[in-house]
Amino acid sequence: MRKHARETGDHGIGQMVHVVHMSDDVQELRRFYEDVLGAYVYMGVDEPNYLPPEDRYAALLMVGDLCIEVMAPKMPADVRRPVGKFFTKFGRHLHSVGYRVADLTGLADRLLARGVYIGKPGGGKIEQLDPETLYFFPSPRDTAGLMVELCGTDMPGDPRDQETWTSLERMWRNHPLTIERFSYVTLGVRDLDTAVRTYVDVMQAVPVQSGTDKDLDARYATLQLGDCLLQLAQPLSPDSALGRHVEQWGNMIYSLRFKVTDIDSAESWLHKNAVRTTRVRAELVVTDVEDTFGAPIFFSTEEIEGDPFA
Repeated sequence: MRKHARETGDHGIGQMVHVVHMSDDVQELRRFYEDVLGAYVYMGVDEPNYLPPEDRYAALLMVGDLCIEVMAPKMPADVRRPVGKFFTKFGRHLHSVGYRVADLTGLADRLLARGVYIGKPGGGKIEQLDPETLYFFPSPRDTAGLMVELCGTDMPGDPRDQETWTSLERMWRNHPLTIERFSYVTLGVRDLDTAVRTYVDVMQAVPVQSGTDKDLDARYATLQLGDCLLQLAQPLSPDSALGRHVEQWGNMIYSLRFKVTDIDSAESWLHKNAVRTTRVRAELVVTDVEDTFGAPIFFSTEEIEGDPFA
């Protein structure tokens, strides 16, 4: 049975089609996800996909119910192209997220009416969306720093859209990481209240939970945006890992978090595969970014209060 994505807002923001993880070598990053995180690769299995207009290589894979696009510029990176420019500035780092939108034109009209800058595929400003346009990018300046691709179509071949999806679910649930589902992506921000207003008022995200996270040393708000959760987190100290990230990069995507059923099994498996971790507390571990290509990845058995996907 295929996965049925939940939608939010008047224009049907639905399935998170992917999180993009940038590196300098697609094959190396793909092998990490495949060998360590039990990923199922469905595009770029043998050779990565090369897209000449963007001068980049990529592959698509599933880690649990999260689709990740691993991407790298063709080396040497061409700073005149967006992918090369991003890698030159940020290096190995989480890059962006993407969402399937049922009414892409209607959402574009909503964003434009609220003064959001919308970029054309390949560059340039959109004043009014052509109904034939398949995707666009709001400026991160207007989305609290999150680079987000809004798409009118699903990713070709997405396993979640296939009738075999429930069979694949059983495979990754039996992996030593014991991933149950994806929890949320965290966006580090300088001003939490402004970021929340952006997502609630402009993107029609649904508030789920807010408070202070002692482990992140941050104020946070967790929102439902489409078929996943987005955590906005403002560091309380510049000395925390999140604080250093925001101090260096400003508002920007920070980390991924997965719900697991056995934290000891997950931690043991990561150590067996040379991924160092910190046991933040009894039921939460986070990877060392040096071993996970610049991306902190959290694993926890804990439920999120009010989680609509629990």
